[in-house]
Amino acid sequence: MDSREQQGPSRGMLTVLLGAVGAGPLLLYGLSAVSDSIIVDLGISEAQFGLLATACFTCAAIGNATLARVADRHSDMSLMTIVFALAAAALALVAVPAGFGMLLVAAALSGIAQSFPNGVTNRILLERVPVQKRIGWVGIKQSGVQVSQLVVSVVFPLLAAAAGWRGAALAIALVPLVLMVMTWRALRAAPLLAETSEPVAEPDPGEPDLAEADDANADPAAPVTPAPATSPRYPGMMWALAAFGLLNGIGVQATNVYMPLFSVRELDFPLVLGGVTAAVAGAIGVAARVGWARQMARGASGPRVLLLLALIAVTGAALFFAAGVTGWAWLLWIAAALHGTSALGVSVVLMSALVRSIPATAMASASGMVTAGMFTGFALGPVAMGLLVSSPGGFSLGWAVVGLVYLLCALLAVVLIRAANRAA
Repeated sequence: MDSREQQGPSRGMLTVLLGAVGAGPLLLYGLSAVSDSIIVDLGISEAQFGLLATACFTCAAIGNATLARVADRHSDMSLMTIVFALAAAALALVAVPAGFGMLLVAAALSGIAQSFPNGVTNRILLERVPVQKRIGWVGIKQSGVQVSQLVVSVVFPLLAAAAGWRGAALAIALVPLVLMVMTWRALRAAPLLAETSEPVAEPDPGEPDLAEADDANADPAAPVTPAPATSPRYPGMMWALAAFGLLNGIGVQATNVYMPLFSVRELDFPLVLGGVTAAVAGAIGVAARVGWARQMARGASGPRVLLLLALIAVTGAALFFAAGVTGWAWLLWIAAALHGTSALGVSVVLMSALVRSIPATAMASASGMVTAGMFTGFALGPVAMGLLVSSPGGFSLGWAVVGLVYLLCALLAVVLIRAANRAA
């Protein structure tokens, strides 16, 4: 066996996997962190600002649904290069002083950059990372979105204070370019494994557990032959994951996009501190995704994990509502922490399920369908929240609706648990 294969992939590979997942969201998190300045400078409404996220995630959803099978036929190197190049181009377009229309184009481009990362990074895990490391690495690389949120929510307002928000975007555009060069080196240094066609087993909703083997004593990393794609229960598992991702996605991005604006407008936070609220959620989200991935790897029940995450998210939405009504800033910080712990951790549960059940040859397309569900929710959340915030009900109505959406997530998780119990 080649000595490089014996050593396995390096931490540099893990860095670029995390970077690929986090590169596309850099633009939207950066703009959200300075949303008050953008709204004032461009003379747009809160609902119009929400259209930026809608344009981004609509393109991401369409891209995941339509380009995923194309991605199955292209190399890891080319797809990773496309991801980073599109992310950098989107940020560079923000620097062009051409009004709100150019921001929409940039947001759409950043959405396309989010069409490939889950599929290609999952495939890289199956093809180049030993089985015993995969689920742990899933948790780390899926935290790329929250690392992006953490870093850019703090750095973007600081750069904007010195060079304006357009200058900040141009500076941040260097990050994807550096990651692209790192990717070329990491992929060349990580050979394909001898066996890449046998992912870890993953039950579907018709089995005793959606995301884990029901027997807690079973080895969760034991490779077995997956169910064929023609299995009548296979589509049910995938669509259940996509449905939960859609509902959760609505609440996630309604909160992510408008949390900094809420803190500035309703609680009189300065602009930089408003960005810190999103950074806190992102930092906790990073730890949460790694932690939930470890629970999954230890045999935790998938539907029960999803139910727990939904209930925590409901509590967070209630605290956002209470913070707006009372004006108590400490409630906002707790709400942001609960948001990071719960809603931001769902993606790792969904992606862990895919890595455990889908062969490498179909990983990009299967990941694309589930990710398309999440991004459809991401697209709906901000525009709906923008309309609610602009209505007489304001942020109070917006947070109430977010809480209702998370309650629907909890109901879906209960249905999955009952289906698993009946099957058992």
